Amino acid sequence: MNSYLTSISGYPRIGEKREWKRSIEKYWSGETKQTDFLQEMKELRLGYLRTQKEKGIDMIPVGDFSLYDHILDTAAMFGLVPERFEYDGGSVSLDLYFQMARGSKQAVAMEMTKWFNTNYHYIVPELNKCTPSLVHNRPLDLFLEAKNEAGITGKPVVISPFTFVKLGKGYMPEEFGSTVYALLPHYETVIRELSEAGADWIQIDDPSLQFTLTEEEKEIVTHVYEALSKAKGTSRLLIQTYFDSIDDYTFVTSLPVDGFGLDFVHDRGENASSIEENGFPEEKVLFAGVINGRNIWRADVREKWELLKSMTTYTSEDRLIIQPSCSLLHVPVTTESETKMPEFLKEGLAFANEKLDELQLLQSALREKELLDYVAPVIPGRDRVHVQKEVKQAELDAGDRSRPFAERQVLQREKFQLPLLPTTTIGSFPQTTEVRKKRQQWRKNELSATDYASFIEQETKKWIDIQEKLDLDVLVHGEFERTDMVEFFGEKLKGFYFTQFAWVQSYGSRCVKPPVIYGDVEFIHEMTVKETVYAQSLTSRPVKGMLTGPVTIFNWSFVREDVPKATVMNQIALALRKEVKALEKQGIYMIQVDEPAIREGLPLKKRNEQEYLNYAVKAFKLSVSTVEPDTQIHTHMCYSDFEKIIDSISAMGADVISIETSRSHGELISAFESYHYDKEIGLGVYDIHSPRVPMKEEIIQNIHRALRVLDPKQFWVNPDCGLKTRKEEETVAALQVMVEAAKEVREQIKVTV
Repeated sequence: MNSYLTSISGYPRIGEKREWKRSIEKYWSGETKQTDFLQEMKELRLGYLRTQKEKGIDMIPVGDFSLYDHILDTAAMFGLVPERFEYDGGSVSLDLYFQMARGSKQAVAMEMTKWFNTNYHYIVPELNKCTPSLVHNRPLDLFLEAKNEAGITGKPVVISPFTFVKLGKGYMPEEFGSTVYALLPHYETVIRELSEAGADWIQIDDPSLQFTLTEEEKEIVTHVYEALSKAKGTSRLLIQTYFDSIDDYTFVTSLPVDGFGLDFVHDRGENASSIEENGFPEEKVLFAGVINGRNIWRADVREKWELLKSMTTYTSEDRLIIQPSCSLLHVPVTTESETKMPEFLKEGLAFANEKLDELQLLQSALREKELLDYVAPVIPGRDRVHVQKEVKQAELDAGDRSRPFAERQVLQREKFQLPLLPTTTIGSFPQTTEVRKKRQQWRKNELSATDYASFIEQETKKWIDIQEKLDLDVLVHGEFERTDMVEFFGEKLKGFYFTQFAWVQSYGSRCVKPPVIYGDVEFIHEMTVKETVYAQSLTSRPVKGMLTGPVTIFNWSFVREDVPKATVMNQIALALRKEVKALEKQGIYMIQVDEPAIREGLPLKKRNEQEYLNYAVKAFKLSVSTVEPDTQIHTHMCYSDFEKIIDSISAMGADVISIETSRSHGELISAFESYHYDKEIGLGVYDIHSPRVPMKEEIIQNIHRALRVLDPKQFWVNPDCGLKTRKEEETVAALQVMVEAAKEVREQIKVTV
């Protein structure tokens, strides 16, 4: 083997200008035939491989590309299709594949949740009542495509059966091992056929190995890799981990494979310490993830060079592979597209392609034993000292709300006079083609600010009227002036920069463009007051003010790595507090401060959780704690694993929380069976990520399921997320069904309350 080869474990799917997204959505809308669509996807896929080859990457992944999600790909590969989709065996068709992800008129979509602690969402495998069978060796097809059409002998990427089942649902805890073992023979076939086709290395992604394993899990993992090792033929197997350190380092590195991929960026130095304390297995290959695959700041190559040189004490140069810490799925494609970005900032950033260049620079430095012509990245200074002084004072003043929740609840019920099971939405309404067109015209100075403001008012009035006609109890203004829930606020605060094309995939074809927080965050002027006050003037029903919370703005931004997380969060929180007070001063007494990303920022290891929760809760409280007790603070959260942080959520000071739960079919409700949650709550009663209109019986069932463990006086009825991505007709139809269901349940239970 040559010395110091380079590798990556995955590359962005969406394309430099979101070509992937547009192609998929055209197929969904019927504008593109299936054959043409598949050809477009193939051209994109091969283009990505050629880019990596041109950048000099030695070990190029194949199989990381997806038409929606790599976990869904794995489920489809083994014929693991939920019963409700009426699958009759054989290869999963393209339309069925998308129905599993998005739902159909007859069947609800599969659950979607966060990929570990990232903003990427995967489709949760449903493993009950499914008998696995290898219906399509997808990695083999992609390996042969790369070999035959691009001249690239790639490194096939397969998610391990252990992690795949860990991420799945539908089996009892005692069935975990048997579920893994049911898949194992089919995995052996995949590996064997890849080996026979000429694969040198096969990458087995197993991020679940970062957790502390039980003895039973260790037995399962050992059995899995013994079986795969026997099936590998002349190929070599790589266990790839990422996002944190390996707790059971000696166990993992004793597994019968040929190489181990370790994250040296997000491991808090623990992986390096494990190697220093225990050594690294002889004849094994270390795939060292030293370039941050989840952030966009240029690496300090000199620091990474020193780290890699230290690893040569434990492994030889022909057994040390240089790579990013994880798949580059989580970063944009290239800074070359950013033609308007200031040079001082652009010089400090590295997107996916620039990270490939950093790998080459490290490879050259290690081979030449010298780092020539390297200039360390210059990060813009942070010189607004008064911001920090103001934040420190606010931190001292910040605490709990002025009265406990029980007293606030009495005041708020008297003030708002809402019915039992009040209905509302999460905040946004459909961003139609016309809305987006008007915004673009305004941004390009093709539409005056006055005319644009008039258009926004027209849309707001239209949807206030629709909400009143639907008989929703608490209304929203619709957020038609906003592109993205983080971008909108970042554009109005100091310290943020917004790119032209720095998109990343969130779920399916949904892409987000995280802002870059490069300086101190500071409030400039009111951001939401005008639109919210206008909406409230149109109705006697309460209209919620809508803000994005400090933790979510932080977690959904590319944040500098040289500043403490709590410092940045609190700067954002202080700016938002000023907006909250401005809303309250103008008579907006329901204010929703959304925190959909608070869960995804939670460290993966339990021992590190509380520190994060402490400063996340503090930041949220800093933004809302100064409001009057009869002002009702709402928040919205997106995840299903609620039990871990329920105490911290309760401590945040919100009066009403809404939580995405519809895709998990009410499983979140089990958290309340053992925990008495004393505040008000809405557990999303239908899934907005699917284009289908729910049936009234489904929503009624979801409401009753929640009321088995929650007091009806606590419960709010709402969709599980914002409605920005939905079409107008389906939005109105779905909300009508939701309101009818709420009224029906209201009548059923009011005699007992």
